[in-house]
Amino acid sequence: MKRTITTLLFGAALLAAADKPQTFTGVITDTMCGAKHTMGITPDDKCVRECVKMASKTKFALLAGKDVYVLSDQQTPEKFAAQKVTVTGTLFEKTKVIKVDKIEAASAGSGHSGHSH
Repeated sequence: MKRTITTLLFGAALLAAADKPQTFTGVITDTMCGAKHTMGITPDDKCVRECVKMASKTKFALLAGKDVYVLSDQQTPEKFAAQKVTVTGTLFEKTKVIKVDKIEAASAGSGHSGHSH
């Protein structure tokens, strides 16, 4: 019985740790092109918006380093298309989806792309 309680508490602690919001810095792109907009150069804002509008399965995403994450919020990213942003949210590793809490323009000092815990 004591072992079961310990196992349950440990499992709950792991789940709680996975649910903690993280900060991600990258460029708003889309799931169709990812990092490949304008021949490998930073994505063009018009291209990103058009890709999302024209293809029903294409979503706004965050290009952070070499990783592309789908964003749960599909309204806010439109105004930041092809711009460097900071996204605060919870990452679901298996699906590469970030449940977005907040998206804001990246500050001038946020030079590294990726995420922090």
